[in-house]
Amino acid sequence: MAVNHRTTGQQKGHSQPLVSIYIDLQNALSIPELAKMLLEFSRFQGRLIGKKVYYNSLCSNQDSPKNLLKSFGFDCRDVPCPLKNSADNQLIADCLEDIHSNCSPDIVILISGDGDFIKLVRNLQKLNKKVIVFACSGNVKQKLKEVVGNDFHFIEDLHGLIASATQNQTKHTQCQLTYNEAIEYMIAAIETASNKGKRTLFSCIDSLMRNLSPKYQGVSSVCKYRGKTFSRFSDLVESAVKDGKIRLQDEQLFVIEADKISA
Repeated sequence: MAVNHRTTGQQKGHSQPLVSIYIDLQNALSIPELAKMLLEFSRFQGRLIGKKVYYNSLCSNQDSPKNLLKSFGFDCRDVPCPLKNSADNQLIADCLEDIHSNCSPDIVILISGDGDFIKLVRNLQKLNKKVIVFACSGNVKQKLKEVVGNDFHFIEDLHGLIASATQNQTKHTQCQLTYNEAIEYMIAAIETASNKGKRTLFSCIDSLMRNLSPKYQGVSSVCKYRGKTFSRFSDLVESAVKDGKIRLQDEQLFVIEADKISA
């Protein structure tokens, strides 16, 4: 599952986007049964900082679902008003207040198919916030789907989304090398080439590193810091040279430790 992080307003010092969930319970009475999966999905997006549910205690059918969500740690906010859309309006007001607070979420997950939230979604998008919407099948405004685009899902899709995200995460983890591991393989590749009397050119060493480690699939598989990877093999070489691990001369790579031993 590809996640498009439009997080220009992301707080400094956080390596993950901040995520908040807002549930319009009247429009999504079945969501409590999927609360655990919703929380799991949100954690794939970033660091969860808020999870609010809006309900009307005057409606008896909302009491039991509200209690179940409360057991999962949701902040349940009662809007006991007979006026139509009162809970929706409170959700919108609270969301905008959170957006302009000192701990503004980068990603908003909205659980509702109600067309009342179209303007909210547009405003959040203008503020460079990513908006993900879940709605019940047969209970969603087409215009809301169009505004949200590819980040619109039906609640019933949660299981498949989590399975896909888990698979992608596992694949990503398996193919990643730490910087130190990559340097170890680079040194081993240089020594292997030297022992065979081959020139230790960039292309030769890159190829040998792939043979030595199935986890190494080019520099894009080497983790630089905070999940970032190297974009070019020369960048990895440059870091290794700066760290005193290898020496670069005449477009060939040499192990510094081997230099010292032979000196």
